[in-house]
Amino acid sequence: MTGAQSNEGVRRRELRRDAVDNRDRVLTAAAAAVRREGAAVPMATVAAAAGVGVGTLYRHFPSREALLGALTHRSFQFVLDAANEAARSDGSGIEAVRHFLDRTIEHGPGLVLPLHGGPVELDQDTVTVQADVHRTLGLLLSRGREDGTIRHDVRTADLVSFGALMAQQLPYAPDWDRTAQRLVDIYLAGMAPVSQPIRLRHPA
Repeated sequence: MTGAQSNEGVRRRELRRDAVDNRDRVLTAAAAAVRREGAAVPMATVAAAAGVGVGTLYRHFPSREALLGALTHRSFQFVLDAANEAARSDGSGIEAVRHFLDRTIEHGPGLVLPLHGGPVELDQDTVTVQADVHRTLGLLLSRGREDGTIRHDVRTADLVSFGALMAQQLPYAPDWDRTAQRLVDIYLAGMAPVSQPIRLRHPA
């Protein structure tokens, strides 16, 4: 390979990296804008928040539907990452669920899910990620049932709904992280069998 070819390869990689960075910046800005203003937020507002031109935005996402679909896919991927991380963690089933909920709260500002007003109709790739989320959360609940830390009547859908609620920061909560952690404590106490009380991290 000649020096010119090597330099051209480096430039192409840099251009691809720039394109990925631009796309990520757009998605981060779009998530904040959608959470703030709803799915009808102007594309120009998203572009300005991302620090890119409207043309750049449309090159990545040719329509509002494409942008919202990408946001939803990204959100489910964040949730799946949190679920997989929890599944790899040591400890009981109830502690793995706590780990998942803590990570979901951390990802909250970037999540645009159907339960948050995102697109209800999902493309096949996103449906696959969503199914992986449910499957992995089911494994966490199964672990807890087997080790006696989670009641047998808790369903995956219960955990999904509560996680989505915790990802939505209350706008006037003075210390959302502390409030959310206390709510998680209370929720986990309700998931546990009566014989397995859960210690609150933030007692009143």
